[in-house]
Amino acid sequence: MAEVIKMPKLSDTMTEGVVAKWHKKVGDKVKNGELLADIETDKATMEFESFYDGVLLHIGVEAGKAVAIDSLLAIIGKEGEDIKGLIEANKQPASDNGQEVKIEKKTENKEEVKSEAKSEKSEGIVKPEIPTTVNIIRMPKLSDTMTEGVVAKWHKKVGDKVKNGELLADIETDKATMEFESFFDGVLLYVGTEAGKPAAIDSLLAIVGKGGEDVSKIVEYEKSAGNKKSEVKSQEPVSATTAKQTAVAEVKTQQPVKVAEHANTNGRIKASPLAKKIAKDKGIDLAVVHGSGDFGRIIKKDIEFFNPSVGKSIPAFVGTESFTDEPVSQMRKVIAKRLVESVVNAPHFYLTMEIDMDHCIASREAINKIQDVKISYNDIVIKACAAALRKHPKVNGAWMGDKIRYNHHIHIGMAVAVEDGLLVPVIRFADGKSLQEISTEAKDFGKRAKEKKLQPKDWEGNTFTVSNLGMFGIDEFTSIINTPEACILAVGGIKQVPVVKSGAIVPGNTMKITLSCDHRVVDGATGAAFLQTLKVFLENPVTMFV
Repeated sequence: MAEVIKMPKLSDTMTEGVVAKWHKKVGDKVKNGELLADIETDKATMEFESFYDGVLLHIGVEAGKAVAIDSLLAIIGKEGEDIKGLIEANKQPASDNGQEVKIEKKTENKEEVKSEAKSEKSEGIVKPEIPTTVNIIRMPKLSDTMTEGVVAKWHKKVGDKVKNGELLADIETDKATMEFESFFDGVLLYVGTEAGKPAAIDSLLAIVGKGGEDVSKIVEYEKSAGNKKSEVKSQEPVSATTAKQTAVAEVKTQQPVKVAEHANTNGRIKASPLAKKIAKDKGIDLAVVHGSGDFGRIIKKDIEFFNPSVGKSIPAFVGTESFTDEPVSQMRKVIAKRLVESVVNAPHFYLTMEIDMDHCIASREAINKIQDVKISYNDIVIKACAAALRKHPKVNGAWMGDKIRYNHHIHIGMAVAVEDGLLVPVIRFADGKSLQEISTEAKDFGKRAKEKKLQPKDWEGNTFTVSNLGMFGIDEFTSIINTPEACILAVGGIKQVPVVKSGAIVPGNTMKITLSCDHRVVDGATGAAFLQTLKVFLENPVTMFV
Protein backbone atom coordinates (compact mmCIF):
# COMPACT_ATOMS: atom_id res chain seq x y z
CA MET A 1 0.00 0.00 0.00
CA ALA A 2 1.32 3.46 -0.95
CA GLU A 3 2.53 5.75 1.86
CA VAL A 4 1.84 9.49 1.82
CA ILE A 5 4.70 11.72 3.04
CA LYS A 6 3.71 15.21 4.14
CA MET A 7 5.77 18.33 4.79
CA PRO A 8 7.05 17.82 8.36
CA LYS A 9 7.11 20.49 11.04
CA LEU A 10 10.83 20.71 11.74
CA SER A 11 10.72 23.66 14.14
CA ASP A 12 8.10 25.08 16.45
CA THR A 13 7.96 28.34 14.45
CA MET A 14 7.87 26.66 11.05
CA THR A 15 4.65 27.22 9.09
CA GLU A 16 5.93 26.18 5.66
CA GLY A 17 8.91 24.50 4.07
CA VAL A 18 10.82 24.83 0.80
CA VAL A 19 12.27 21.80 -0.94
CA ALA A 20 15.79 23.03 -1.70
CA LYS A 21 16.67 19.88 -3.62
CA TRP A 22 15.23 16.46 -4.42
CA HIS A 23 17.76 13.63 -4.16
CA LYS A 24 15.37 11.19 -5.83
CA LYS A 25 13.18 11.46 -8.91
CA VAL A 26 9.88 9.74 -9.71
CA GLY A 27 10.52 6.07 -10.48
CA ASP A 28 13.63 5.80 -8.31
CA LYS A 29 13.82 3.12 -5.63
CA VAL A 30 13.93 4.46 -2.07
CA LYS A 31 15.06 2.73 1.11
CA ASN A 32 14.16 3.43 4.72
CA GLY A 33 16.71 5.97 6.01
CA GLU A 34 17.83 7.06 2.54
CA LEU A 35 18.14 10.78 1.81
CA LEU A 36 15.04 11.99 -0.02
CA ALA A 37 15.28 15.79 -0.10
CA ASP A 38 16.81 18.91 1.47
CA ILE A 39 14.15 21.06 3.15
CA GLU A 40 14.60 24.72 4.04
CA THR A 41 12.84 25.76 7.25
CA ASP A 42 12.77 29.13 8.96
CA LYS A 43 15.85 28.00 10.91
CA ALA A 44 18.07 25.98 8.58
CA THR A 45 18.29 23.65 5.61
CA MET A 46 17.78 20.10 6.84
CA GLU A 47 18.20 16.67 5.32
CA PHE A 48 14.92 14.76 5.06
CA GLU A 49 15.08 10.99 4.90
CA SER A 50 12.51 8.39 3.89
CA PHE A 51 10.75 6.28 6.49
CA TYR A 52 9.68 3.70 3.89
CA ASP A 53 11.05 1.20 1.38
CA GLY A 54 9.59 1.34 -2.11
CA VAL A 55 9.48 3.40 -5.30
CA LEU A 56 9.00 7.19 -5.45
CA LEU A 57 5.65 7.36 -7.25
CA HIS A 58 4.84 11.08 -6.94
CA ILE A 59 6.51 14.36 -6.01
CA GLY A 60 4.03 16.90 -4.68
CA VAL A 61 6.37 19.89 -4.40
CA GLU A 62 8.79 21.16 -7.01
CA ALA A 63 12.29 22.13 -5.92
CA GLY A 64 12.32 25.78 -4.83
CA LYS A 65 8.59 25.90 -4.11
CA ALA A 66 7.12 26.59 -0.66
CA VAL A 67 4.24 24.61 0.84
CA ALA A 68 2.47 24.64 4.17
CA ILE A 69 3.06 22.12 6.94
CA ASP A 70 1.26 18.80 6.33
CA SER A 71 0.99 19.44 2.57
CA LEU A 72 1.58 16.53 0.22
CA LEU A 73 5.34 16.14 -0.21
CA ALA A 74 5.68 12.74 -1.88
CA ILE A 75 4.14 9.28 -2.25
CA ILE A 76 6.14 6.06 -1.93
CA GLY A 77 4.73 2.64 -2.79
CA LYS A 78 5.02 -0.33 -5.11
CA GLU A 79 5.91 0.19 -8.76
CA GLY A 80 2.80 0.69 -10.89
CA GLU A 81 0.50 1.26 -7.90
CA ASP A 82 -2.56 3.48 -8.55
CA ILE A 83 -2.21 6.67 -6.48
CA LYS A 84 -4.71 9.00 -8.19
CA GLY A 85 -7.06 8.81 -5.22
CA LEU A 86 -4.28 9.68 -2.77
CA ILE A 87 -3.16 12.67 -4.85
CA GLU A 88 -6.72 14.04 -5.08
CA ALA A 89 -7.34 13.49 -1.37
CA ASN A 90 -4.15 15.33 -0.41
CA LYS A 91 -4.27 18.26 -2.85
CA GLN A 92 -3.50 21.59 -1.14
CA PRO A 93 -2.81 24.98 -2.73
CA ALA A 94 0.84 25.96 -2.68
CA SER A 95 2.31 29.35 -3.61
CA ASP A 96 5.66 30.03 -5.22
CA ASN A 97 6.77 32.45 -2.53
CA GLY A 98 4.72 31.13 0.39
CA GLN A 99 3.16 34.58 1.13
CA GLU A 100 -0.42 33.31 1.01
CA VAL A 101 0.30 30.55 3.45
CA LYS A 102 2.18 32.87 5.77
CA ILE A 103 -0.66 35.38 5.93
CA GLU A 104 -3.11 32.60 6.65
CA LYS A 105 -0.93 31.23 9.41
CA LYS A 106 -0.32 34.65 10.92
CA THR A 107 -4.04 35.28 11.10
CA GLU A 108 -4.57 31.96 12.76
CA ASN A 109 -1.74 32.66 15.16
CA LYS A 110 -3.21 36.01 16.16
CA GLU A 111 -6.60 34.49 16.83
CA GLU A 112 -5.08 31.66 18.80
CA VAL A 113 -2.79 33.99 20.76
CA LYS A 114 -5.77 36.20 21.64
CA SER A 115 -7.90 33.26 22.72
CA GLU A 116 -5.00 31.78 24.66
CA ALA A 117 -4.20 35.12 26.28
CA LYS A 118 -7.79 35.49 27.48
CA SER A 119 -7.79 31.93 28.77
CA GLU A 120 -4.46 32.47 30.54
CA LYS A 121 -5.76 35.53 32.32
CA SER A 122 -8.91 33.74 33.42
CA GLU A 123 -6.85 30.83 34.72
CA GLY A 124 -4.24 33.03 36.44
CA ILE A 125 -1.32 31.99 34.22
CA VAL A 126 1.16 34.84 33.80
CA LYS A 127 3.68 34.55 30.97
CA PRO A 128 7.15 35.51 32.23
CA GLU A 129 9.49 37.72 30.26
CA ILE A 130 12.13 35.59 28.54
CA PRO A 131 15.68 37.02 28.62
CA THR A 132 17.33 37.50 25.23
CA THR A 133 20.09 35.07 26.25
CA VAL A 134 17.62 32.24 26.91
CA ASN A 135 16.52 29.89 24.12
CA ILE A 136 13.72 27.34 24.47
CA ILE A 137 13.96 24.03 22.59
CA ARG A 138 10.73 22.08 22.02
CA MET A 139 9.95 18.54 20.93
CA PRO A 140 9.83 18.65 17.09
CA LYS A 141 7.36 16.87 14.82
CA LEU A 142 9.68 14.60 12.86
CA SER A 143 7.08 12.71 10.84
CA ASP A 144 3.52 13.39 9.71
CA THR A 145 2.21 10.60 11.97
CA MET A 146 4.25 11.56 15.04
CA THR A 147 2.26 12.76 18.05
CA GLU A 148 4.94 12.38 20.69
CA GLY A 149 8.65 11.57 20.98
CA VAL A 150 10.82 9.75 23.49
CA VAL A 151 14.29 10.96 24.44
CA ALA A 152 16.26 7.73 24.10
CA LYS A 153 19.45 9.35 25.43
CA TRP A 154 20.71 12.76 26.50
CA HIS A 155 24.25 13.49 25.29
CA LYS A 156 24.45 16.57 27.54
CA LYS A 157 23.49 17.15 31.15
CA VAL A 158 22.39 20.33 32.91
CA GLY A 159 25.39 22.64 33.29
CA ASP A 160 27.23 21.32 30.23
CA LYS A 161 28.35 23.73 27.50
CA VAL A 162 26.54 23.29 24.18
CA LYS A 163 27.62 24.44 20.73
CA ASN A 164 25.57 25.11 17.61
CA GLY A 165 25.33 21.82 15.67
CA GLU A 166 26.49 19.70 18.61
CA LEU A 167 24.65 16.48 19.40
CA LEU A 168 22.17 17.10 22.20
CA ALA A 169 20.01 13.97 22.38
CA ASP A 170 18.70 10.89 20.54
CA ILE A 171 14.95 11.04 19.96
CA GLU A 172 12.73 8.04 19.20
CA THR A 173 9.80 8.76 16.90
CA ASP A 174 7.10 6.38 15.68
CA LYS A 175 9.40 5.65 12.72
CA ALA A 176 13.04 5.73 13.86
CA THR A 177 15.60 6.98 16.39
CA MET A 178 17.13 10.25 15.24
CA GLU A 179 20.01 12.48 16.28
CA PHE A 180 18.96 15.82 17.72
CA GLU A 181 21.30 18.82 17.41
CA SER A 182 21.36 22.21 19.09
CA PHE A 183 20.97 25.43 17.13
CA PHE A 184 22.47 27.50 19.94
CA ASP A 185 25.76 28.13 21.71
CA GLY A 186 25.55 28.31 25.48
CA VAL A 187 24.91 26.23 28.58
CA LEU A 188 22.19 23.61 29.05
CA LEU A 189 20.10 25.18 31.83
CA TYR A 190 17.18 22.78 31.99
CA VAL A 191 16.10 19.36 30.69
CA GLY A 192 12.32 19.14 30.34
CA THR A 193 12.00 15.45 29.45
CA GLU A 194 13.71 12.57 31.22
CA ALA A 195 15.42 9.89 29.15
CA GLY A 196 12.95 7.13 28.33
CA LYS A 197 9.87 9.30 28.95
CA PRO A 198 7.45 10.32 26.15
CA ALA A 199 6.72 13.98 25.47
CA ALA A 200 4.09 15.54 23.23
CA ILE A 201 4.96 17.55 20.13
CA ASP A 202 5.94 21.16 20.99
CA SER A 203 6.34 20.36 24.69
CA LEU A 204 9.34 21.81 26.53
CA LEU A 205 12.42 19.72 25.75
CA ALA A 206 15.30 21.86 27.02
CA ILE A 207 16.45 25.39 27.75
CA VAL A 208 19.84 26.76 26.63
CA GLY A 209 21.21 30.05 27.90
CA LYS A 210 24.37 31.98 28.63
CA GLY A 211 24.66 30.42 32.07
CA GLY A 212 23.34 31.48 35.48
CA GLU A 213 19.91 32.64 34.29
CA ASP A 214 16.93 31.83 36.52
CA VAL A 215 14.54 29.83 34.35
CA SER A 216 12.25 28.51 37.12
CA LYS A 217 9.37 30.84 36.15
CA ILE A 218 9.75 29.91 32.49
CA VAL A 219 9.62 26.22 33.38
CA GLU A 220 6.57 26.75 35.61
CA TYR A 221 4.80 28.69 32.86
CA GLU A 222 5.71 26.10 30.19
CA LYS A 223 4.35 23.30 32.37
CA SER A 224 1.07 25.17 32.96
CA ALA A 225 0.76 26.22 29.32
CA GLY A 226 1.68 22.70 28.26
CA ASN A 227 -1.17 21.22 30.26
CA LYS A 228 -3.58 23.70 28.72
CA LYS A 229 -2.26 23.05 25.20
CA SER A 230 -2.60 19.32 25.59
CA GLU A 231 -6.30 19.83 26.27
CA VAL A 232 -6.89 21.92 23.14
CA LYS A 233 -4.20 20.04 21.15
CA SER A 234 -2.64 23.23 19.80
CA GLN A 235 0.83 23.07 18.29
CA GLU A 236 1.37 26.75 17.49
CA PRO A 237 3.79 29.04 19.44
CA VAL A 238 2.32 31.06 22.35
CA SER A 239 3.36 34.44 21.00
CA ALA A 240 5.48 36.14 18.39
CA THR A 241 8.09 37.04 21.00
CA THR A 242 8.34 33.46 22.20
CA ALA A 243 8.49 32.24 18.60
CA LYS A 244 11.60 34.34 17.92
CA GLN A 245 13.36 32.94 20.93
CA THR A 246 12.50 29.25 20.46
CA ALA A 247 13.87 26.73 18.02
CA VAL A 248 13.96 23.07 17.32
CA ALA A 249 17.24 21.30 16.83
CA GLU A 250 18.29 19.87 13.50
CA VAL A 251 17.53 16.17 13.14
CA LYS A 252 19.35 13.67 10.97
CA THR A 253 19.37 9.89 10.82
CA GLN A 254 22.71 8.15 10.77
CA GLN A 255 22.57 6.65 7.27
CA PRO A 256 24.76 8.56 4.80
CA VAL A 257 24.38 9.04 1.07
CA LYS A 258 27.60 9.07 -0.91
CA VAL A 259 28.69 11.95 -3.15
CA ALA A 260 32.23 13.05 -3.79
CA GLU A 261 33.37 16.63 -2.76
CA HIS A 262 34.41 18.32 0.45
CA ALA A 263 31.69 20.58 1.86
CA ASN A 264 32.57 23.95 3.31
CA THR A 265 29.67 26.35 3.09
CA ASN A 266 30.30 29.91 4.32
CA GLY A 267 33.21 28.69 6.41
CA ARG A 268 31.13 25.91 8.06
CA ILE A 269 32.20 22.33 7.46
CA LYS A 270 29.28 19.95 7.01
CA ALA A 271 29.57 16.89 9.24
CA SER A 272 27.13 14.55 10.96
CA PRO A 273 26.76 14.96 14.73
CA LEU A 274 28.24 11.52 15.33
CA ALA A 275 31.24 12.33 13.12
CA LYS A 276 31.79 15.59 15.04
CA LYS A 277 31.65 13.76 18.37
CA ILE A 278 34.10 11.03 17.28
CA ALA A 279 36.44 13.63 15.73
CA LYS A 280 36.40 15.64 18.95
CA ASP A 281 37.16 12.55 21.04
CA LYS A 282 40.06 11.60 18.75
CA GLY A 283 41.34 15.16 18.39
CA ILE A 284 40.89 15.20 14.61
CA ASP A 285 40.56 18.52 12.76
CA LEU A 286 37.51 18.24 10.49
CA ALA A 287 39.06 20.73 8.06
CA VAL A 288 41.57 18.10 6.88
CA VAL A 289 39.05 15.25 6.56
CA HIS A 290 37.61 14.38 3.14
CA GLY A 291 33.84 13.86 3.36
CA SER A 292 32.22 11.02 1.42
CA GLY A 293 28.64 11.94 2.33
CA ASP A 294 26.09 14.03 0.47
CA PHE A 295 27.73 17.24 -0.88
CA GLY A 296 30.99 16.23 0.80
CA ARG A 297 29.38 15.91 4.24
CA ILE A 298 31.74 14.21 6.69
CA ILE A 299 30.23 11.05 8.17
CA LYS A 300 31.23 8.47 10.77
CA LYS A 301 33.30 6.21 8.51
CA ASP A 302 35.34 9.18 7.20
CA ILE A 303 36.58 9.76 10.75
CA GLU A 304 37.10 6.07 11.44
CA PHE A 305 39.24 5.64 8.29
CA PHE A 306 41.10 8.93 8.71
CA ASN A 307 44.90 8.55 8.61
CA PRO A 308 46.59 11.50 10.40
CA SER A 309 50.01 10.63 8.95
CA VAL A 310 48.89 11.32 5.39
CA GLY A 311 46.27 13.87 6.36
CA LYS A 312 43.39 12.30 4.53
CA SER A 313 40.80 9.58 4.86
CA ILE A 314 41.31 6.11 3.42
CA PRO A 315 38.82 5.79 0.53
CA ALA A 316 35.91 3.64 1.68
CA PHE A 317 34.90 0.67 -0.42
CA VAL A 318 31.75 1.38 -2.39
CA GLY A 319 29.73 -1.75 -3.19
CA THR A 320 26.74 -2.24 -5.43
CA GLU A 321 23.61 -3.97 -4.19
CA SER A 322 22.09 -6.45 -6.61
CA PHE A 323 19.84 -9.49 -6.63
CA THR A 324 18.09 -11.95 -8.92
CA ASP A 325 14.45 -12.98 -8.58
CA GLU A 326 13.74 -16.54 -9.67
CA PRO A 327 10.29 -18.12 -9.96
CA VAL A 328 9.53 -20.68 -7.25
CA SER A 329 9.67 -24.23 -8.58
CA GLN A 330 6.75 -26.58 -8.02
CA MET A 331 8.89 -28.74 -5.72
CA ARG A 332 9.84 -25.71 -3.61
CA LYS A 333 6.19 -24.64 -3.39
CA VAL A 334 5.19 -28.06 -2.05
CA ILE A 335 8.12 -28.09 0.41
CA ALA A 336 7.17 -24.62 1.66
CA LYS A 337 3.50 -25.54 2.05
CA ARG A 338 4.16 -28.82 3.87
CA LEU A 339 6.80 -27.43 6.23
CA VAL A 340 4.73 -24.38 7.17
CA GLU A 341 1.76 -26.66 7.90
CA SER A 342 4.00 -28.84 10.07
CA VAL A 343 5.52 -25.97 12.06
CA VAL A 344 2.15 -24.28 12.58
CA ASN A 345 0.06 -27.35 13.38
CA ALA A 346 2.46 -29.84 15.00
CA PRO A 347 3.79 -28.83 18.45
CA HIS A 348 7.45 -29.81 18.11
CA PHE A 349 9.82 -30.67 20.93
CA TYR A 350 13.41 -31.89 20.60
CA LEU A 351 15.57 -34.51 22.33
CA THR A 352 19.33 -34.64 21.73
CA MET A 353 21.73 -37.45 22.63
CA GLU A 354 25.47 -38.02 22.09
CA ILE A 355 26.52 -41.44 20.76
CA ASP A 356 29.90 -43.14 21.27
CA MET A 357 30.71 -44.30 17.72
CA ASP A 358 33.98 -46.20 18.33
CA HIS A 359 32.41 -49.69 18.07
CA CYS A 360 30.17 -48.62 15.17
CA ILE A 361 33.23 -47.43 13.21
CA ALA A 362 35.02 -50.70 13.88
CA SER A 363 31.94 -52.74 12.91
CA ARG A 364 31.51 -50.88 9.62
CA GLU A 365 35.15 -51.35 8.70
CA ALA A 366 34.93 -55.07 9.46
CA ILE A 367 31.72 -55.55 7.41
CA ASN A 368 33.08 -53.62 4.40
CA LYS A 369 36.20 -55.80 4.32
CA ILE A 370 34.27 -59.01 3.76
CA GLN A 371 31.55 -58.00 1.27
CA ASP A 372 31.24 -56.24 -2.06
CA VAL A 373 28.34 -53.93 -1.07
CA LYS A 374 29.86 -51.15 1.03
CA ILE A 375 27.60 -49.86 3.78
CA SER A 376 27.54 -46.28 5.03
CA TYR A 377 26.95 -44.89 8.50
CA ASN A 378 23.55 -43.71 7.28
CA ASP A 379 22.65 -47.32 6.38
CA ILE A 380 23.51 -48.36 9.94
CA VAL A 381 21.42 -45.49 11.38
CA ILE A 382 18.39 -46.50 9.24
CA LYS A 383 18.68 -50.13 10.32
CA ALA A 384 19.12 -49.13 13.99
CA CYS A 385 16.05 -46.82 13.82
CA ALA A 386 13.96 -49.62 12.33
CA ALA A 387 15.04 -52.01 15.12
CA ALA A 388 14.34 -49.35 17.81
CA LEU A 389 10.91 -48.60 16.35
CA ARG A 390 10.00 -52.26 16.64
CA LYS A 391 10.65 -51.97 20.41
CA HIS A 392 8.88 -48.55 20.70
CA PRO A 393 5.79 -48.71 18.44
CA LYS A 394 4.30 -45.47 19.80
CA VAL A 395 7.09 -43.53 18.09
CA ASN A 396 6.04 -45.16 14.81
CA GLY A 397 2.74 -43.28 14.92
CA ALA A 398 0.91 -40.54 13.03
CA TRP A 399 -1.55 -37.78 13.94
CA MET A 400 -4.76 -38.26 11.93
CA GLY A 401 -6.81 -35.40 13.36
CA ASP A 402 -9.46 -37.24 15.37
CA LYS A 403 -7.30 -40.33 16.00
CA ILE A 404 -3.69 -41.49 16.39
CA ARG A 405 -2.54 -44.21 14.01
CA TYR A 406 0.12 -46.63 15.29
CA ASN A 407 1.70 -48.32 12.26
CA HIS A 408 2.60 -52.00 12.55
CA HIS A 409 4.87 -51.79 9.50
CA ILE A 410 8.11 -49.76 9.53
CA HIS A 411 8.86 -47.64 6.45
CA ILE A 412 11.90 -45.36 6.90
CA GLY A 413 12.09 -42.19 4.80
CA MET A 414 15.63 -41.02 3.98
CA ALA A 415 15.97 -37.30 3.17
CA VAL A 416 17.93 -36.73 -0.06
CA ALA A 417 19.08 -33.23 -1.12
CA VAL A 418 18.53 -32.47 -4.81
CA GLU A 419 19.08 -29.33 -6.87
CA ASP A 420 15.55 -27.95 -6.46
CA GLY A 421 15.01 -28.95 -2.84
CA LEU A 422 14.51 -32.17 -0.91
CA LEU A 423 13.06 -35.61 -1.66
CA VAL A 424 12.30 -38.38 0.85
CA PRO A 425 12.36 -41.81 -0.82
CA VAL A 426 11.10 -44.64 1.43
CA ILE A 427 12.86 -47.87 2.39
CA ARG A 428 9.89 -50.14 3.09
CA PHE A 429 9.87 -52.79 5.81
CA ALA A 430 13.32 -51.61 6.86
CA ASP A 431 13.24 -53.68 10.07
CA GLY A 432 13.18 -56.90 8.03
CA LYS A 433 15.97 -55.97 5.61
CA SER A 434 19.70 -56.61 5.99
CA LEU A 435 22.29 -53.82 5.98
CA GLN A 436 23.31 -54.87 2.46
CA GLU A 437 19.71 -54.60 1.19
CA ILE A 438 19.24 -51.21 2.84
CA SER A 439 22.57 -49.96 1.42
CA THR A 440 21.75 -51.13 -2.12
CA GLU A 441 18.26 -49.60 -2.01
CA ALA A 442 19.52 -46.32 -0.50
CA LYS A 443 22.20 -45.92 -3.21
CA ASP A 444 19.63 -46.56 -5.94
CA PHE A 445 17.20 -44.04 -4.44
CA GLY A 446 19.95 -41.42 -4.10
CA LYS A 447 21.02 -41.85 -7.73
CA ARG A 448 17.47 -41.74 -9.12
CA ALA A 449 16.56 -38.75 -6.93
CA LYS A 450 19.41 -36.66 -8.36
CA GLU A 451 18.43 -37.74 -11.89
CA LYS A 452 14.78 -36.84 -11.16
CA LYS A 453 13.66 -40.39 -11.98
CA LEU A 454 11.83 -41.19 -8.74
CA GLN A 455 8.15 -42.10 -9.00
CA PRO A 456 5.42 -41.08 -6.49
CA LYS A 457 5.32 -44.61 -5.05
CA ASP A 458 9.02 -44.19 -4.12
CA TRP A 459 8.39 -41.28 -1.72
CA GLU A 460 4.98 -42.17 -0.26
CA GLY A 461 4.07 -44.01 2.93
CA ASN A 462 7.00 -43.35 5.28
CA THR A 463 6.25 -43.84 9.01
CA PHE A 464 9.55 -42.36 10.28
CA THR A 465 12.22 -40.20 8.65
CA VAL A 466 16.01 -39.90 8.97
CA SER A 467 17.76 -36.67 7.89
CA ASN A 468 21.56 -36.84 7.88
CA LEU A 469 23.82 -33.79 7.40
CA GLY A 470 26.89 -35.36 8.97
CA MET A 471 28.63 -35.69 5.61
CA PHE A 472 28.53 -31.86 5.33
CA GLY A 473 30.41 -31.36 8.60
CA ILE A 474 27.30 -30.41 10.62
CA ASP A 475 27.69 -31.31 14.32
CA GLU A 476 23.98 -31.21 15.20
CA PHE A 477 20.71 -29.71 13.98
CA THR A 478 16.95 -30.02 14.33
CA SER A 479 14.56 -31.17 11.60
CA ILE A 480 10.94 -30.25 10.87
CA ILE A 481 8.57 -33.23 11.15
CA ASN A 482 7.28 -34.65 7.89
CA THR A 483 3.61 -34.75 8.95
CA PRO A 484 1.47 -36.73 9.56
CA GLU A 485 4.27 -38.94 10.94
CA ALA A 486 5.13 -38.23 14.57
CA CYS A 487 8.95 -38.07 14.56
CA ILE A 488 12.03 -37.32 12.50
CA LEU A 489 15.66 -37.99 13.45
CA ALA A 490 18.40 -35.43 12.65
CA VAL A 491 21.88 -37.00 12.44
CA GLY A 492 25.10 -34.98 12.81
CA GLY A 493 28.67 -35.80 11.84
CA ILE A 494 31.15 -38.02 13.68
CA LYS A 495 33.74 -35.98 15.56
CA GLN A 496 36.99 -37.08 17.20
CA VAL A 497 36.95 -35.65 20.73
CA PRO A 498 38.46 -36.39 24.16
CA VAL A 499 36.21 -38.78 26.10
CA VAL A 500 36.38 -40.36 29.55
CA LYS A 501 36.64 -44.16 29.56
CA SER A 502 37.47 -46.20 32.66
CA GLY A 503 38.39 -43.02 34.50
CA ALA A 504 40.90 -41.88 31.87
CA ILE A 505 40.68 -39.23 29.15
CA VAL A 506 41.27 -40.87 25.77
CA PRO A 507 40.55 -40.01 22.10
CA GLY A 508 37.05 -40.96 21.11
CA ASN A 509 34.52 -40.60 18.27
CA THR A 510 31.08 -39.20 19.01
CA MET A 511 27.97 -38.34 17.00
CA LYS A 512 24.96 -36.25 18.05
CA ILE A 513 21.41 -37.17 17.11
CA THR A 514 18.27 -35.07 17.70
CA LEU A 515 14.74 -36.46 17.66
CA SER A 516 11.97 -34.00 16.71
CA CYS A 517 8.64 -35.16 18.17
CA ASP A 518 5.01 -34.17 17.64
CA HIS A 519 3.81 -33.73 21.22
CA ARG A 520 0.27 -34.67 20.18
CA VAL A 521 1.51 -38.23 19.55
CA VAL A 522 4.76 -38.69 21.46
CA ASP A 523 5.53 -37.58 25.03
CA GLY A 524 9.00 -36.70 26.31
CA ALA A 525 9.52 -39.98 28.18
CA THR A 526 8.46 -42.02 25.15
CA GLY A 527 10.89 -40.18 22.88
CA ALA A 528 13.69 -40.47 25.45
CA ALA A 529 13.18 -44.25 25.80
CA PHE A 530 13.38 -44.62 22.01
CA LEU A 531 16.68 -42.68 21.93
CA GLN A 532 18.13 -44.81 24.72
CA THR A 533 17.43 -47.97 22.71
CA LEU A 534 18.79 -46.36 19.55
CA LYS A 535 21.94 -45.37 21.44
CA VAL A 536 22.51 -49.03 22.49
CA PHE A 537 22.10 -50.23 18.89
CA LEU A 538 24.45 -47.60 17.44
CA GLU A 539 27.13 -47.99 20.10
CA ASN A 540 27.01 -51.79 19.76
CA PRO A 541 25.63 -52.62 16.27
CA VAL A 542 25.71 -56.34 16.93
CA THR A 543 22.89 -55.93 19.50
CA MET A 544 20.35 -54.88 16.87
CA PHE A 545 20.59 -58.35 15.30
CA VAL A 546 19.96 -60.23 18.56
